[in-house]
Amino acid sequence: MTTISTCPPSFANDDVTERLAAVHERIARAGGDPEQLRVIAVTKGFGPEAVEAARAAGLTDVGENYATELLAKAPGPPGTRWHFLGTIQRNKVRALAPLVDMWQGVARLAEGERIARYAPGARVLIQVDTSDGLPGRNGCPPQDVMALATSLSTLDLHLEGLMTVAPPGDAASASASAFQSVGRLADALGLKERSMGMSADLEAAVAAGSTMVRIGRALFGERPPKAPQLSLPR
Repeated sequence: MTTISTCPPSFANDDVTERLAAVHERIARAGGDPEQLRVIAVTKGFGPEAVEAARAAGLTDVGENYATELLAKAPGPPGTRWHFLGTIQRNKVRALAPLVDMWQGVARLAEGERIARYAPGARVLIQVDTSDGLPGRNGCPPQDVMALATSLSTLDLHLEGLMTVAPPGDAASASASAFQSVGRLADALGLKERSMGMSADLEAAVAAGSTMVRIGRALFGERPPKAPQLSLPR
């Protein structure tokens, strides 16, 4: 079985620059400082041209959810800082270690140990599961975050903050509550960074004290559909 995928759309750099300006306006209206709050350009599902467009728009930080995509797109233009946003597969850490500037999805001590082995001194965030244990969601339960942070502090890592994804659904109040609870956890732990908010819910995240937002659709539009798998003659 051989799979054929469609090519991602091309990007006009001016379009991404205009969309970034709109994101900055949303941040400002929500009470944040666009000059201080970091925008992570999430290029999941798009090709290397999305990285080029983000950099042309002035963004330095680029995020990927899947190891295969990050490895295919990195290192990117000089000065690109890569954030690994997805579930950490320990067998992929060694390959990613020379490329990743920040690991945002640490949810278990074993993941931290693996990162410390291959990327000593790495910058990491703990991902907090605010979905009440919904199946398929990555993250450390809120009640276990303090213990995990204590354990990670014994490793050769820099724990800089917390990350979360809002619970699924359209309830703005649920997103706001999740972001506020993660902000309180970060305060209790004395951690500065709070990676909270994406294209649909960045306002609630900014209001709750987010220091970085992970933006894909609002910069690049809808992701292209996955191509059907085709069987080709051998």
